[in-house]
Formats: sequence, structure tokens, C-alpha cells
Amino acid sequence: MKKIIALVLALTMVFALCAISASADDEFHIGIVTGSVSQSEDDRRGAEAFQAMYGEDMVKLAIYPDNFTEELETTIQTIVNMSDDPLMKAIIVNQAVPGTTEAFRQIKERRPDILCFAGEAHEDLPEIGSAADLVVNNDFVARGYLIIRTAHELGCDTFVHISFPRHMSYETMSRRVAVMKKACEEFGMSFVLETAPDPTSDVGVAGAQAYILEKVPEWVEKYGKNAAYFCTNDAHTEPLLKQLLEYGGCFVEADLPSPLMGYPGALGLDLTEEAGDFAAILAKVESAIVEKGGEGRFGTWAFSYGYTVSAGLAQHAYNVITGESELDDIDDISDAYAVFSPGAEWNGSSYTNAETGVKSENTFLIYQDTYIMGNPGYYMSATEIEVPEEYFTTK
Repeated sequence: MKKIIALVLALTMVFALCAISASADDEFHIGIVTGSVSQSEDDRRGAEAFQAMYGEDMVKLAIYPDNFTEELETTIQTIVNMSDDPLMKAIIVNQAVPGTTEAFRQIKERRPDILCFAGEAHEDLPEIGSAADLVVNNDFVARGYLIIRTAHELGCDTFVHISFPRHMSYETMSRRVAVMKKACEEFGMSFVLETAPDPTSDVGVAGAQAYILEKVPEWVEKYGKNAAYFCTNDAHTEPLLKQLLEYGGCFVEADLPSPLMGYPGALGLDLTEEAGDFAAILAKVESAIVEKGGEGRFGTWAFSYGYTVSAGLAQHAYNVITGESELDDIDDISDAYAVFSPGAEWNGSSYTNAETGVKSENTFLIYQDTYIMGNPGYYMSATEIEVPEEYFTTK
């Protein structure tokens, strides 16, 4: 009897190992949906980098409309269409704009076997978390505190937050504003809200950028050169940086930080030769910042957030599908991100519902250390700072 039991156990282990091997070797596809290069270049480039690593046969890419708020049905259908592929095993959407939740629900009805990952969700996190297998956003709570703390350490006395009603209706952004206000009080700084046009409105990207170009000189005159500025929209970033370099002011980091976010256009840099090499990109951007007198006043993440999320979430999906990682393990997620941000320090935690204080099991907030450009530049060690617990339920 003992021999029979031992034989059964041995055969069970063999079959299990064969099953794991088969699942890893079976052909499968991973889909990544992003915005366009004009709206979210870093997100798109990250998707392309993952595709270049694993090949076009495995990795399928799609783009949702620039005017996604007005073309909701097209956005939903673009995401859902990925599930028509019988070999599709994971769909990543970055940024997960409005409509992603509904798209994921439709996909799960048709193909419950497909992993649905949301990067930088625009919809309420509990809502999209109910449809997605995994949601990963930038840590709007910790960063809300750390950006203000960094601005204070750089000698700023005022913080100017630039946004518009659509963004301020998002829980992630409205909570971050509340955290920023509270942190400004803690560090004795003034907090100011300024409104700019929504690039998805009738004025478009060009009109929104023209507004920023016109208003920054007035803001610098009004708030002084020791003010730090922050905008919630990618399209606003380039003109904001361009004018701050010209008129004065500080910029800790972008909403979705990257040395590619706004800096090349604001500085007139051609980074064709440095494409994909973030160490070289950062060095070239930093040199131009110093040359224009911005030393010690402009920051970023050394590796693009949008780029890392697109590629990193896809890598995590690959690792989960092949049995190398756990779906909801923050360390496994960080390891996947690290493939595309070698040497960068990351920190993060589970999303905490401000109303209930309950932590989510499938929604995570993550951030990278802040790098201030100078000669030499330096990290702020933001990932080592413990954010006071009270901020995680501030709203």
C-alpha cells in the first residue's frame, strides 16, 4: 500500500510539472492598448519596447482615440476587440481611460480566461478594480505628500496646481489635491489652484498649450520665482516647462514623470540617437537644463513612468501566465517594472479606500525616487521617507 501511495504521489508531481511546462510553452498572445504618440508618447513607446522584446507574433498593440471622452464607444470597442484573438491571454490598458471598466466587463463575459490589467486608471479605483484582475496607479497619496516635501526642501514657499474639472472629478486626483493642501500646511507653504483648458475639449491640444504659454509669465509675476508648479495633464507639461525655464519657478516632477515628459520639446532636443536609452536621455536633458540655468529647480523620474507601466505590466502578465509570478504580489510587480527601469528605486502599497480604510487586494499604488537635475544631479531618497499614516485617508 505504501508503495502504491508513493507511486501515485510521484505520478501526480510529474503530471503537475508537465502541466506547468505545457502552460509555459503553449503559444499565447498579450495585447497592449495605449493612447497615441501625440497624447501619451511614453505609454506607446513602452508598449513598443515590450513588443520588440517578445516579437510582433506574440504582442499585439492598439491605440484608443485621442478624444476618448467623446468617443467612448470606440474606446470600449478598441479594447474589447483584442479578445477576438483566440490566443489572447492578457490585455493591458495604459492609461486606463474612461470606458476601460466597461470594456473589461465585456471581455470577462466573453473570455473569463483573459487577464485584464489597468495601468494608471482614470476611473474610480474601486469601480475598475471590480472588473480588472489588476490595477496599478502612481501612488497619488504618497506622492501628494512627497512632492510637497521635496518642493519645501528645494526652498519653495508656494505650490501651484494646474488642472481642469474633468481631472478633478477623478478620485485619484481630487484626493491628491487634498493631500497636497494638507502637506503644504505642514510645511508652511501656500497652496494655489489654477485652471487651464482640457486638451480633450473643443480647444484641443494646441489651444490648451497656447493657454499655458500665455499664463505662466503672469503666474510667475504673481506667485514669485520660489513657487513650484504641477499640472495634471501631459499636454500641459511641455509649455509649462518651457516657460518656467524662461521666467523662473520650480518643477519637482510631472504627473506621470519621465525625462521624456515635456522636456525634449521644451528644450528643443533631438533624442533620436538616445531612443530607448534612459541613462543617455536623462544626461542630455540634464545638460540642457543646466545650460539654461535650471540647475536644482527641475526634477523627474530617471525612467519614464508611462513607458515602464506599459512594458512592466505586460512583463508581469507574461510572468503570471508562465507561472513565474503571483498576480497580486507587489514585489513581483516591482520586479517586472525593474526589467525596464534598471537601478531605479521603487516603493508602493495597496490602495486604501479613504471612506472605509480597507486595503484593496488587486489595486496597488507605486512610485519611483525623484531625481533633481543639476551638476551633478541627485536623488531625493523619496522612496525611503515614511509618509505619515494620516495622509492615506485624507480626502
